[in-house]
Amino acid sequence: MTTAELPAETRPALEQLPLATRQDGTYPRPQMMRTTWADLDGIWSFRHDDADVGLDAGWAAGWSADAPESRAIMVPFPPESPASQVAEAGFHPVVWYARTIGPDELASAGRSGAAPRVLLHFGAVDYRASVWIDGVFVGSHEGGHTPFAFDVTGLVGDDDTHRLVVRAEDDPHDLTQPRGKQDWHEDAHAIWYRRTTGIWQTVWLEAVPASSIEALHWLPASPSTVELSVRLRGHVPTGGSLRVSLRFDERDELLGTVEVGLVGPARVVHITVPVARQRNGQAEDELTWSPERPRLVDATVTLLDAHGDPVDAVSSYLGLRTVGVGGGAFLLHGRPYDVRSVLNQGYWPESHLAAPSPAALRREVELIKELGFNACRIHQKIEDPRFLYWADKLGLLVWGETPGAYEFSTLAVERLTREWLEAVDRDLSHPSIVTWVPFNESWGIQHVVDDPAQQAYARALTDLTRALDPTRPVVCNDGWEQQNTDIISVHDYEGDGAVLARTYADAAARERVVTGIAPSHHPQFVGGASDAGQPVMLTEFGGVNYQPGASRDDAWGYTSAADGDDWIARVTGLYDAVRASSFLAGSCYTQLTDTMQETNGLLTADREPKVAIERIRAAVRGTV
Repeated sequence: MTTAELPAETRPALEQLPLATRQDGTYPRPQMMRTTWADLDGIWSFRHDDADVGLDAGWAAGWSADAPESRAIMVPFPPESPASQVAEAGFHPVVWYARTIGPDELASAGRSGAAPRVLLHFGAVDYRASVWIDGVFVGSHEGGHTPFAFDVTGLVGDDDTHRLVVRAEDDPHDLTQPRGKQDWHEDAHAIWYRRTTGIWQTVWLEAVPASSIEALHWLPASPSTVELSVRLRGHVPTGGSLRVSLRFDERDELLGTVEVGLVGPARVVHITVPVARQRNGQAEDELTWSPERPRLVDATVTLLDAHGDPVDAVSSYLGLRTVGVGGGAFLLHGRPYDVRSVLNQGYWPESHLAAPSPAALRREVELIKELGFNACRIHQKIEDPRFLYWADKLGLLVWGETPGAYEFSTLAVERLTREWLEAVDRDLSHPSIVTWVPFNESWGIQHVVDDPAQQAYARALTDLTRALDPTRPVVCNDGWEQQNTDIISVHDYEGDGAVLARTYADAAARERVVTGIAPSHHPQFVGGASDAGQPVMLTEFGGVNYQPGASRDDAWGYTSAADGDDWIARVTGLYDAVRASSFLAGSCYTQLTDTMQETNGLLTADREPKVAIERIRAAVRGTV
């Protein structure tokens, strides 16, 4: 039975999917939900393949549980982490995973006559993944931080059990791979951490109709207009249409419905959705999104056939908000907004780059807000989209940043550009993301000061980001050596608050900071670029080392405190300097948590405040 053949009283249920605001934060793709899915996380079979013999030995077809060196692993935790139950942090450039898929998983995924096709999703596999089912090659993906999916319909029967096998290749010495803070040494050192190899985000199954909605991109064009791009999969229904309904669930208020016809075989449909009640400027704040009032608008997008019957439907959400820069300020809804941010490495002792649980992602957002921040910079990591859901839901500005490579070459440029494009495509619709950061501290462009090729690359990727998303500011090379940047971002780890106050005091100080050699001892601009009046932000500062209780010998920070009172006094002094500046438009403290040997967090690695959280919040906000 096809969807169109369902009884009339059943068809509307497709358009009444669970609203995004009612989800519990476990759905792995929070801005495009269907009613059913099958979680494939849990215990898998696992093997290291240090000699890279698995392909020739036939491991792609699977292996028995008693195979030599076969062991259990808890997916999605990387094998370097304790949570994986493997916990081997040495060099293992090739690893293999296997598990069965059977009728129960397919039923949970929602496979039926109305949804006959089966998609196999991977949240992220670091770095290069190849996938087989019953020894048949399904496909491959390169890029350690972005999602991918395969249509496996013809390979999985409803009444059979099948063997799913994944090979992950992650060369720890290949510096052309975008890796962020993952160390290329065997042991973590300085500001780099244990590696993450293989599967580290959720693996899941989803059943969809033969003609279905593949992706949604929401871009608020103004407080009263939303631009939606819908990407379709499969055959586009002749004479079909797309219906978009927006609802503000807090008031049970239908904001509007738009239906557009599908023209020809076009697989990408652009829709303008007016929000009529927002046209009155006196009332537009009632629906807009901000950290203080994170109102979300629920959406249902339905694909209809030529008879007007639903073929597919997904639930989504968006936030009505605009961001930009102007007059030396960061702008939210056209008004200056003080960005009070914290650097977040997104790293846990037990699970490394993978969150220990979906609930931990929510708690991370809650802690950031409880500490007095209204923003965070996800540092050198493309974070789990469920973190972004909670940032959307609870109200937290986010700077989205690419994990850097550490080599400049044709291959490195190709790899980072492709992965960055996938990251922006994945996260474009989140209202919480307000700034893009394609480079940090010249990582991967180490000679950008005097190399025209590296300068061209930095400018080009910054402009390419704008081409993909013209609605958000883009920072070109956060920290120093910048060119076509929308925000002049400065890194300064001066530990004396009085000195920091003088550095950022007034207009004359601003001139000194943004021209010539910056406090980082790097030129602030390169390639002929210069100050054009952009807002200036101190996007890395602080980094004060303090270890309550037992200390580690390899502890690292930019400056150190003797005890808790000394530590909070230093943090307060640094924030007093930021608040005293006449021109800083925002700041980002380093960092949220201790991470391995980096003991300069406001919280311990286990997310415990180093002094009473009220004292930290008072330092950050300047109030009790």
